[in-house]
Amino acid sequence: MKGEDSKEIIFVKSLEKVRQIARAQGNCIRGEQVRAELSALNLNENQMEMVYDYLTKHKIMLGEPAEGECMATDEFSGPITEEEKNYLQDYLDEIAKLPVYDENEIKAYTIGAMSGDAKALKCLAESYLKDVADIARMYTGQGVSLEDLIGEGNVALTMGLGELHRLEQGSDAREMLAKRVMDAMEAVIEATAEGELADKKAEDRVNLVAKKARELAEVLHRKVTAHELAEETDFSVEEIEDAMRMSGYKIEDLRRSGG
Repeated sequence: MKGEDSKEIIFVKSLEKVRQIARAQGNCIRGEQVRAELSALNLNENQMEMVYDYLTKHKIMLGEPAEGECMATDEFSGPITEEEKNYLQDYLDEIAKLPVYDENEIKAYTIGAMSGDAKALKCLAESYLKDVADIARMYTGQGVSLEDLIGEGNVALTMGLGELHRLEQGSDAREMLAKRVMDAMEAVIEATAEGELADKKAEDRVNLVAKKARELAEVLHRKVTAHELAEETDFSVEEIEDAMRMSGYKIEDLRRSGG
C-alpha cells in the first residue's frame, strides 16, 4: 500500500510538471515531453491515452509549440453561450478603443514597468487585455462564466504587473503574466467546483434525512423528532438539525425543535 501511495504521489507531481511546462509554452506540449515527465511510472498505452484525454480536457494542446507560444483556437476553446458571445464582443469592442502598441513599444514599457513607471504599467496593462480574453476562452465550459473568468484574469493581470520588478529579464514578463492569469482562472474554476460538490453533498444529506424521517413517521404514524430519528439512524441530532435548517425547515415528517 505504501508503494502504491508513493507511485500515486509521483504521478500527481509529474502531471503537475507537465501542466507547468505546457503553460510556459502557451498551453502546448509535445508528446515526447509528456512521456519524458511520466517515464518513471512506466505507464502503458491505455494509461497514456487517459493522460492525453486529461490534458485535452484542461485545454492543453498536444503538438509543436510555435516559437514557444501557442495561441488559443476555437478547437481548444470551451463552449460559449450566446450571452457570453455578446459579452465578449462588447469587451473586445472596448479594447479596440485603446492604443495599439508594437513589440518594440511593449518591450520598452516592460522595462519601464519593471522599474515601477506608472505610465508604462498602464500601457502594458492595455496591451495584455486581449490576451486575458484569449486565455479565458480556453477555460469556458467548466462551470464559470466567461465574464467571471475575464474578471479574475484582469485582477490577476493587475497583480502580476505589480510584481514585474521581481523579474531579472523583461523577456520573462509575458510568460509570468500569462501564468498568473491562468492560475487565477484555474483557482476560481476549482473553487466553484468544490462549492458545487459541497452543495450536492448537502442536498444528498437533506434528501436522505427526509427519507429516513418519512420511513420512521410511517411506523409511528406521526412526525418524528430529531432525537428519535438519531436513535434509529447513523445521523447525530446535530446532523439532523443541520439538514432541517438547510432544507428551510421543509422536511415534512420531521418535527421542528420546540414545535
